[in-house]
This record gives sequence, structure tokens and C-alpha cells, in this order.
Amino acid sequence: MNRINFKSIGTIHSPFKQIEDMPIQPSAAQGIQGYIELNEEYVEGLSDLDGFSHIYLIYHLHLSKSFNLKVKPFLDDQLHGVFSTRAPKRPNPIGLSVVKLMDIKHNIIKIENVDIIDDTPLLDIKPFVNEMNAVSDYRIGWLTKHLEEMKIKKSDNSFK
Repeated sequence: MNRINFKSIGTIHSPFKQIEDMPIQPSAAQGIQGYIELNEEYVEGLSDLDGFSHIYLIYHLHLSKSFNLKVKPFLDDQLHGVFSTRAPKRPNPIGLSVVKLMDIKHNIIKIENVDIIDDTPLLDIKPFVNEMNAVSDYRIGWLTKHLEEMKIKKSDNSFK
């Protein structure tokens, strides 16, 4: 198996110091603010990012130490394949969130709709451009029956 190494480009800060009671998705984190402290060596890469309203954050789920190929996600009581969920315990513990970009001051990026634990290592930032994703004929499988619950559900310790 090929080994891949990533280097953190910064740290995501949020009000969430523990996993319990943290929103499970950005849709359940409306209005929750946080910030990114980007490593100084990457500040030049922020040029022109302030023209975007939302950004993708790709990050390391650093508290996840193991994984299962079948998981019982927060929103269901049935087992599902890990790749049909957004469960944090994954073979490669990588998280993805779309957050609102509020402000950039040098290496500090203020963000909103944060569903991420404090001190999370940031791997990458990409601008969110809805037209690049232009998907209109999508299905959301087993999650269909949980759309409303997703907006209010909080994390617990089931994925520690």
C-alpha cells in the first residue's frame, strides 16, 4: 500500500472543545463562528480568496484513531457502509465542510457555520463554486428520511 503524507497548513479553531454536543454537519451549525490560523508560509496563497462567500475546508479528523467498514451513523440506527456516510472514523480520517467566509486579516480567516472540533489540523482550502458542482439529478440514499434531523442533531461519543 502506498503511504501518503500530508502537512497541516494551519489550525481550525471553534467553540467546540469536546466532541459531545458538536453539530454533525455545517447545516446544523448555522451562525456558529470560528477561525483558521493559517501557517505564515501560506499567507500569499490567500490572495483573491476574499471574493468568495464560501469555502471548502479539508481537514484531518485527528481524534479518529480507528475505523470500521460498517458504521451506525448519528442519523440512523442501522449499519451502513462507511463510504455511504460522513462518519468521522474512516480508513483515511479526512473531513470536508463548506463554511461561510467572513473575513481575512493576514493569516487569520474568520468563518461561520463551523461544525469542526477546536484545534483541528487544516489540510487545504478551496473556494466553493456551486456552478462547478452543477448537479441537479442527485440522490441521497438512506439520508432522505433524515433531512430535517440533520439540521439539529448533535454529536455524541459514539465515534471516539
